[in-house]
Formats: sequence, structure tokens, C-alpha cells
Amino acid sequence: MKIFLDTVGCRLNQAEIESMSRQYRAAGHEIVATAETADMAVVNTCAVTIQAASDSRGKIRAIARAGVNEIAATGCWTSLQPKEAAALPNVRHVIGNDKKDSLVSQTLNLHPSTFDLEPISRIPIPGIHRRTRAFIKAQDGCDNACTFCVTTLARGAGRSRPLAEVIDDVNSALAGGSKEIVLTGVHLGSWGQEHGSHLRQLVEALLQNTDVQRLRLSSLEPWDLDQAFFSLWTDPRLMPHLHLPLQSGSDSTLRRMARKTTTRSFCELVRAARAVLPDVAITTDIIAGFPGETDEEFDHTLGFVREMDFAGGHVFSYSPRPGTGAARMKGQVGPELRKRRNRILQDTLDESAKSYRERFIGKTLPVLWESTTEYGGSGWRMEGWTGNYLRVGAFAPSPRWNEVDEVVLQNTDAGLFKGAIKVV
Repeated sequence: MKIFLDTVGCRLNQAEIESMSRQYRAAGHEIVATAETADMAVVNTCAVTIQAASDSRGKIRAIARAGVNEIAATGCWTSLQPKEAAALPNVRHVIGNDKKDSLVSQTLNLHPSTFDLEPISRIPIPGIHRRTRAFIKAQDGCDNACTFCVTTLARGAGRSRPLAEVIDDVNSALAGGSKEIVLTGVHLGSWGQEHGSHLRQLVEALLQNTDVQRLRLSSLEPWDLDQAFFSLWTDPRLMPHLHLPLQSGSDSTLRRMARKTTTRSFCELVRAARAVLPDVAITTDIIAGFPGETDEEFDHTLGFVREMDFAGGHVFSYSPRPGTGAARMKGQVGPELRKRRNRILQDTLDESAKSYRERFIGKTLPVLWESTTEYGGSGWRMEGWTGNYLRVGAFAPSPRWNEVDEVVLQNTDAGLFKGAIKVV
């Protein structure tokens, strides 16, 4: 059977469909690049914002229009709205996050023990989800109570995968040719806490017990880290990029959000990271127009974002999610004001990102190529990422997908560096 896999949302969702891909292949089925060629499809949905939920429904409808008669809907939106998911065209399976680990066996009507769920080799998912980087799930769920977040409702309590299982998955990806591993989770920084461990121990174990060439950490909540954590970066295989969600630069707004940080502690953490890694890329997430956000609070956020000199980030207009505390708060900010504040914040982040990129013009950095496209007589056009998450494009006489090259960064435009591969 030919199976199409699609996803909306976070890197954890990407990690989960990569796991599904391995399982379907182990059961003897083919993963295809387009819905038009598929007999069955799986959509891993998202509900973090109203737009993400809408995109999830849109993907399911588009796959049905493409002629797929058997669709399995899973993920956060499906978990929160199972009846609505079941009512969408051609949806034959509605599988919540709590049963997602057995999705493949459910859709194939197999007992999980009837086929090998963890084959040794890793083959990237074809099409738009073809990745050189392997996204490895280390943790799921969240015990935080951020008032804006619906993910805790959809994912449940925080829980860590055993160290041995994560190491096995990493080795599986490396055996399949992956050059970079990305550790993911809903609350990755909480890995091991229920057993008295810390994410630091997981990272140390992966660096000591695998041959990983490049190890990257996905989003980390700032309250899970301390200055000692950054000493891990003495190992050059750990990529110099930290994504630290701020959400607001106003302490009063942070309290309404129930975030376990302050602007002062966040600033001290960033300074500690930069003291160890002067060129580290620190990116973030900001919410614009959170309930009750005054002009003064917004000005505090804008000023703090400027002060932090982030290497980039995402701004989300506040999206009221059913069942969350913020949706019931007084002082809901109007949509037009939310959008206007979003644009101002995003422009500010874009300016600081541009300033960060310009520091690397003329420098030579290793780039892992993630996409290659034939480009007429010029050979092959490639795009990939540096360790500090700068996007780079270059030309080569032959395709270099999933290879690492030393590249001279010549100039940058619209977030993309033009590079020249250094000939050894």
C-alpha cells in the first residue's frame, strides 16, 4: 500500500511522522511524496493557534480532494476535536495523542508485535518532508500551566522517554545516514525530571555513546537551564543555537501568562550563554496582544526584544484557545491591534536577525545541505543550514544533499546567505 504522511506544527509532530514512516516501511508499505499517488494518508494535526487548527482541517480536506479514500487524523487538534475530525471527508481513523504510538498497527489492523517497529536504517520521508536532519522525540506532554497554551490539554502530563530508547533512535538515524540529530519534545527541558535526572545527562550520554556529527536541541524553556548547562558546548558537535521562548518582555504580562521566568532572569540567562558562546544564535517566540496587554506593557516588550538582540524569532498574534485560562480573561485585545503589534514586533526581530547575519559575512562555516535542485548549465543549487542556523544557498557541479561543506558566506539577502563552497 502507498501511504502519504503530512503534518502541521512543531518539530515534535515531524519526529512522530518520521517514526510512523519507519513503522509503515517495516510493515512492507511504501511512503509516497504526494497525496495523489497514495492509497492512504496520515495527518498529524496541530491546535496551538486558530490558524494551525484551520490549516490542519485544510490539509485533510485537500488530501480527500486528491482522491485518498482512507485518511487517519491524529495529533493535537484531533485530540481536542475528535468529532469534528471524524466528520471531515474520507477520515476513517481518528486517533488521539494518547494512542498515537500504536497508530500504525491500528490503521493496518496488526498487532504491534507482528512487525519490527524499529528498523535499523532511516530513510527520509519523500516530498516536502524530506529532511537530512532527523527529528528524535525525547519527551512528550507538559506540566506547565501557561494560561495561553492548549498543548497541555492535548498532550497531557509531561513524560520522558527512557534514555536507552532515545539512544537507540539516534543510532537508527545515524545508521540511515543522518548527519544531524534534532532532539524534540513538548517540554524538552523537563526531560528526566520525574526521575531526578536532567536534560544535561541526556545530551552528555548522546555525545558519549553515539557517533552523532551534529546535535541540535529544539525549543527550551528558560527556567529549565542554568549557567552550567552551557558548558556542554565545549563539544563542537553540539550546535550553537538556542531557541528560548520569551512570549513577553513585560513582567506583569508574564505573570498573567503564568510563565516561570522574569525579564531579569531571562536576560541573565542570555548573557550567561553568550559569555560561553559569543556567536550563539538565540531565537525566541513572542505573543502579541495577550489579554490585558496595555500600551505600556507592549512598549516594555518591544524595548526588551530590542535589548536582547535576538538572532531571529516568531511572533504570534494571541489566539484564544478553548479551555485555557487566557481565553476567559478580561481585557481581550482586538484583532486589529493584535495584528498591528505583531507587525511591529516582527519587524524588530527581523532587524535584529539581519544584524546578527551581517556579523558572518566573509566568514567560513560548515553547512549541511538539506535540498538540492538541478539548475541548468550551472549545476546544482543547494540550500542548507550552518550550525548557528543561518540559511545558506550555493551552487555545485554535483548534488551534495546530506553532505557537509565548508562554505564562505559572501552576502545575505532576505534571510538567505549566498555562499561559495570552499575547495580543499
